[in-house]
Amino acid sequence: MVPIGRRRMKRKGEIEFELGLVFLGILFLFSSIGGVECQCRRGCDLALASYEIWAGTNLTFTSQIFNTNDQEILKYNRQVPNKDLIVAGERLNVPFTCDCLEEQRLGHNFTYILKPGGTYEKIVKYYANLTTVGDLTRENKYDNPNNILDGSLVNIIVNCSCGDEKVDDYGLFVTYPLLPGDNLSSIAKQFNISSDLVGRYNLNTDFSSGKGLVFIPGKVKIVYHLFDEIFFDIANYLADVGYCFMTDATGSYPRLKPSTGGLPAGAIVGIAVGIVAFALLLAVCTYIGLSRRKKAKKALLLSETSEGSRGNFNKSVELASPTALASPRVTGITVDKSVEFTYEELARATDDFSLANKIGQGGFGAVYYAELRGEKAAIKKMDMQASKEFLAELKVLTRVHHLNLVRLIGYCVEGSLFLVYEFIDSGNLSEHLRGTEKEPLPWSTRVYIALDSARGLEYIHEHTVPVYIHRDIKSANILVDRNFRGKVADFGLTKLTEVGSGSLQTRVVGTFGYMPPEYAQWGDITPKVDVYAFGVVLYELISAKEAVVRSNGSSVESRGLVSMFEEVLNQPDSNEDLRKLVDPRLGDNYPFDSVRKLAQLAKACTHENPQLRPTMRSIVVALMTLSSSTEDWDVGSFYENHGLVNLMSGR
Repeated sequence: MVPIGRRRMKRKGEIEFELGLVFLGILFLFSSIGGVECQCRRGCDLALASYEIWAGTNLTFTSQIFNTNDQEILKYNRQVPNKDLIVAGERLNVPFTCDCLEEQRLGHNFTYILKPGGTYEKIVKYYANLTTVGDLTRENKYDNPNNILDGSLVNIIVNCSCGDEKVDDYGLFVTYPLLPGDNLSSIAKQFNISSDLVGRYNLNTDFSSGKGLVFIPGKVKIVYHLFDEIFFDIANYLADVGYCFMTDATGSYPRLKPSTGGLPAGAIVGIAVGIVAFALLLAVCTYIGLSRRKKAKKALLLSETSEGSRGNFNKSVELASPTALASPRVTGITVDKSVEFTYEELARATDDFSLANKIGQGGFGAVYYAELRGEKAAIKKMDMQASKEFLAELKVLTRVHHLNLVRLIGYCVEGSLFLVYEFIDSGNLSEHLRGTEKEPLPWSTRVYIALDSARGLEYIHEHTVPVYIHRDIKSANILVDRNFRGKVADFGLTKLTEVGSGSLQTRVVGTFGYMPPEYAQWGDITPKVDVYAFGVVLYELISAKEAVVRSNGSSVESRGLVSMFEEVLNQPDSNEDLRKLVDPRLGDNYPFDSVRKLAQLAKACTHENPQLRPTMRSIVVALMTLSSSTEDWDVGSFYENHGLVNLMSGR
């Protein structure tokens, strides 16, 4: 029986954890509301590109190259009665996000995968002169723009504007490419706006040059969303643990009015504060009533943890009392939810975040070694701007526990954003494959690391509700412990989706070389995005090469590892050339048949068609078969993909 005082301490800790999340959510809400004012130095949520339909194209192609969809474009083109009857020469307003690029200019970077026979001139045509050959040459550092490898990624920057309060208070702008025959009067007439206003927004512009871009105030009736994706993620998460936020049924409000009319900005902020305060009060009041249901739900979720997971996640363990750990197998700190640390405690544990304690640097922050409450830990320090990534990791790792997923211990939100993980002794897979200070991994160890990583991904793909999609699988995000077992880490880009919901569309983030075509080009997200990236990791395990191989060390001429292997594997007799791709540090100490089978599995994972890629469950089965020394062990009967099992077992 747990003493009353101890139960109160645990209950207090739980309340502080939940209220901490609510406070974090409020901070993000203010960030979302503040962003709607579309200050130029920070970019804005919406701009429009004036896109002239050219002969041979259609709305579907247009939506694909702008990473959007037909319906989203039609929202801003009410003059189009039928999407299948758009004629050449007609103009469409294509919506996109106007970002602040490198703190230097406003624009959006669209990624285009070069098709066979593709050239910069064709790309300019595809984007209807919203970019130029000169722009493409500057933004893409290829030595010979006329001889770029098929499948290469090309950055297309489309410039935009968020307005200028010194001129007027328009908040939506159209990026219009000048054409031969245009002049200031014709453009003003076309957009039904005064020539003076157009000229003041585009100073020192030669409107009769027939080239270049101008920015025209848009008169489309736009509805801005009150809460952006970040807040919806937070609201959904807090709702899952028992909180409820009251929002307008439409989730939107009209675009901003001039400061001389309507509600002042201070009044709008005041109303927002009132809404947030009410939400906070409602959350606190409902916490007690929903606490039991929330605990039951978490217990059910944690019961799905695999049998091999470290620690007993079905029992609460007080962080301050290591002697209370129930399982003798447990080492270190094991909890069933994240613990909130103070900044002072983390600073002491890292010698004030000294360089001597710094063990890594990622896209969203630095990682420090720490000795925290008698245990080794790794602390990721993130800027407040990385709030979305911080929350993504917090959401996933407080809910999902598995032997092959890195374990989250706690967090801190003082000054910066901090995540505290279990410390993994031996670094990451990328360091083992390419680091000069590491001994080469034996072939059998590489296969087991692949199997461990696949098991971790299978768990988040197949055994969680909702399903999680990692989106940044790469060798640097697979950690290796002292026993050379693999753990998937860095869940900052994770997306979740309901089972059977199909693909999501989102902004493209991640690491070049690991992105499948459907994601890099259109932003489509399914679990097969992780499968593709995992296939690239398999190629890395074979070759020890990076996902993007630079020719002779050049930073401008590069080639994807996928295309290098496909060129070899597509040959009638590929054995000789495949041996040349094997990591030379292995020497002859590897079974070539195993290498060939792993390469075939990687090829299946990186198939251009996501529907033809295997599931992580099938990959786990294939790797189990490959790593097993028991010849008569036929696990294929338990799973759906017999082909991969037969491939791995040589049948």
